[in-house]
Amino acid sequence: MKIVSLLPSATEIVCSLGLEKDLVAITHECDFPTQITGLPAITASRISHETMTSNEIDHAVRSQLDGHGSIYNLDTELLEKLKPELILTQELCDVCAVSYKQVEKAARMYVADATVVSLEPNTIEDIFSTITTVAKLMGVTSKGAEVVAGLRNRLEAIRAKTSEISERPNVFMLEWLEPPFSPGHWVPEQVEIAGGSAILGLPGERSVTTTYEAIFASQPDVLVLIPCGYYISDTLRQLENTEFPATWNEIPAIRNNEVWALDATSYFSRPGPRLVDGAEILAKIFHPTIFAEPTASEAIRVDRSKLKFAMAAAA
Repeated sequence: MKIVSLLPSATEIVCSLGLEKDLVAITHECDFPTQITGLPAITASRISHETMTSNEIDHAVRSQLDGHGSIYNLDTELLEKLKPELILTQELCDVCAVSYKQVEKAARMYVADATVVSLEPNTIEDIFSTITTVAKLMGVTSKGAEVVAGLRNRLEAIRAKTSEISERPNVFMLEWLEPPFSPGHWVPEQVEIAGGSAILGLPGERSVTTTYEAIFASQPDVLVLIPCGYYISDTLRQLENTEFPATWNEIPAIRNNEVWALDATSYFSRPGPRLVDGAEILAKIFHPTIFAEPTASEAIRVDRSKLKFAMAAAA
């Protein structure tokens, strides 16, 4: 079956099932596993993460979507040429991928015989169901069950070590720098499994804008920077252009040097198998005496001196 994946997470799911040979096109953001990076990209972004600040990106996205546009281009000529039998897409977020309406319209016009499947996970359990669904569609149900079982076992191994922990750090997962976003969907679950208490976010709910004041009031013990779609290097670069309120100097996480930059793209933004890796990394940050310290490739401790703060108001 020829598959076009319009989601990096769907690409990773297909590959986890051993079906990478069936992929005929992927998105411009698909970069894992490395063996698929040579496939043609059927999407392109109209917004540059490399040249724009967090605030500029947020403004550009809101402007496009408020005008009922899209921040992505879909190569319909390539779609028609490839004639896929299965198109994997989503309706969850117009910021994360080509909109479902855009895909549905293109499919009707260019590949009428293709099956369009929308993957809509909101929780970790939903993600496991997504893997099972794709496996069933591709006729590899037993492989899907095997992959899900392996992921469950890894999560249970973390839970077994954190279930009896009485002192759980209050953790804020910052999903965008400016304006600040609080976490939603599966991220609060990752925090809880790893032995933390997720604040300002609800499992299964959407990520939403919050305020620097609300974050200060929550007084997190650990602040984890996971701007959606960013790698660690992207986050560190964006921090150079981000100014936090002067009051943030009194947040416990900042006072105690417990600010961390993680690879959001791989371990938090994409609802695929590597979310389990994300939970494992968080466990190392929250409870290093139990799980050992995270490696430099997993997480970077952001020294207080690397953060910029506004000047305190004069008395």
